Amino acid sequence: MFNLRQSLKTLATGAFLAHVLPLAIASSAIANPAALVESGFWEQEVKSGDLPPIAERLPEVPLVVDLEAKGRQPGIQGGTLNTMVTRSKDIRQMVVYGYARLAGYDENYQLQPDILLDFEVEDNRRFTLKLRPGHRWSNGDPFTSADFEYWWKDVANNLLLNPTGAPDYLKVDGALPTVSFPDETTVIYEWAAPNPSFLHSLAQASPPFIYRPSAYLKQFHADYADAAKLAEEVDYARVKSWAALHNKLDNMYKFDNHELPTLQPWINATSGKKIRHLFVRNPYYHRVDSRGVQLPYIDTVEMEIVAGGLVAAKTNAGEADLQARGLGFRDIPILRKGESDGADYKTYLWGNGTASQIAIYPNLNVNDDQWRQVLRDTRVRRALSVAINRAGINKALYFKLAKPGAMTVLEASPFFDTALRAAWAQYDPELANQLLDEAGLTERDGYGIRKLPDGRPMELVVETAGERQEVENALQIISDDWRDVGVKLVMRPLDRDILRNRVFSGTTMASVWYGWDNGLPQTYTSPAYLAPTDQVFLSWPKWGQYHQTGGDVGEAPDLEPAQRLMTLWHDWEAAKTDEERTRAWQEMLKIHADEVYAIGLVAAAPQPVVVSNRLRNVPQKGIWAWDPGAHFGIYRPDEFFFEDGKG
Repeated sequence: MFNLRQSLKTLATGAFLAHVLPLAIASSAIANPAALVESGFWEQEVKSGDLPPIAERLPEVPLVVDLEAKGRQPGIQGGTLNTMVTRSKDIRQMVVYGYARLAGYDENYQLQPDILLDFEVEDNRRFTLKLRPGHRWSNGDPFTSADFEYWWKDVANNLLLNPTGAPDYLKVDGALPTVSFPDETTVIYEWAAPNPSFLHSLAQASPPFIYRPSAYLKQFHADYADAAKLAEEVDYARVKSWAALHNKLDNMYKFDNHELPTLQPWINATSGKKIRHLFVRNPYYHRVDSRGVQLPYIDTVEMEIVAGGLVAAKTNAGEADLQARGLGFRDIPILRKGESDGADYKTYLWGNGTASQIAIYPNLNVNDDQWRQVLRDTRVRRALSVAINRAGINKALYFKLAKPGAMTVLEASPFFDTALRAAWAQYDPELANQLLDEAGLTERDGYGIRKLPDGRPMELVVETAGERQEVENALQIISDDWRDVGVKLVMRPLDRDILRNRVFSGTTMASVWYGWDNGLPQTYTSPAYLAPTDQVFLSWPKWGQYHQTGGDVGEAPDLEPAQRLMTLWHDWEAAKTDEERTRAWQEMLKIHADEVYAIGLVAAAPQPVVVSNRLRNVPQKGIWAWDPGAHFGIYRPDEFFFEDGKG
């Protein structure tokens, strides 16, 4: 039988430190170390001497959470939370949900220190990061500035580990920062030009980890490890070099190396790929409640990997204590039926943080010269948009609970403008026909399908990830709408990774995905994702590649509106006031609305969140958003608990 505690002990790369660390908690709610509550989960290990007591495991200044001030109940430690994902690599969701970040957003999307004790910002150029004295990795190793120094000097700037050099997200105007480490609890990043996105990038769902567990990883680094032992490790792992081994073991986001120390609330206690992955509480986690109870409240999380089509049925059968991933709007009836049939859960309906529930992305960089010419014509994109009956889609698929319209930011953003949601989003087949005629696509075949300039029928292949039935259903409706204006839609479901690779290579004519992940931007949010800076915006993959590689790959943006987006993004980066940043955002959003780079269908479709009746502190109302939000992350699952302490 699998032994959680024994499995966790294999995580430690050395003995737990035995010396006592002083505890000086900056809160009157915890007067002395005696007020701290030892975890029942680790009680046996503490008694046997395999693990130090709680007072020696916490930082000198832990993060003390006032749950009552947040409108939450103080919790009970214990229990196992069951949840599901649909791919083995999605165990990384534990890093997303755990949401231990150097600095993270609260529920109001305000940035707060988390792992950091504090931070200081000078002119958006100099950032001083203060660590918590006595903080430790999950295996007991000290977490200090040495871990930041190791990443910066020995990983990010090691050409064998990173052949392209330090990552682009740290560059401002092509220049890297100066990074210094004055003492073991201080790290300073300093740029010559402002970098207002730096701290906010650290709060992302998939953050840049600018630190590493150096004591663990040095045994796999040629500059530190014994050469003979390292060669044995390389041979055992069946990789080509020490660098390949280091990169394989060092991925803090993937969360697939059960021996890699972490700062997250739960630790991966399962090696290799399994159907069920177990995660156990981190004995050195830095957060406690005001009673001295260490978080997380829940002892273990069991994550089962299931087929996508089974998530709703298994949730309906009561096999999940907390589930939103893999569920969609169409699953609400079966989930509600489970409730009425006596299942031990309730279904909350959260808001959705993506800019559009479904968006079609014409590929302006498609390899086919004829289609490239056609899709780059703004009139064609506008025609395809106004030919769609969004109200019909909303009624048929979302029971009129979503909001039809073009892709733009959501109401919770200060940049929301009703005119942008309405832009080129009215249902007007007559206007669509007029625009297509003006674009020169006047000839038709015997079936009424327009012809491309070279005589081929205008058959637009729209590729999907094949993961959401609502997408296929929407495209069926759009197929009829487009046929009415002489355009044939051919739907092609693919695997997600295959789809993205086809888009990035220019093979795909058009694709379907969600709208922008961040539909809730604030003045501090970088508008980089509105400019052609990244291949992941599926309408301009090669423009994004060009920026990402400094011109080595891809194509330079050659359309004036796209070039203007790049200029405005740089303006935002250089802005000194919120007014200047707001102006940049507003113009960029207007360009997207006018140019229809992505054809949004509906926004704000409710997201079902299934919660066990015994699970507490899960908000009834929330926003299911990737960035900002990290899905459950900003609602702090380490504060969720079972009313009886049992899962």
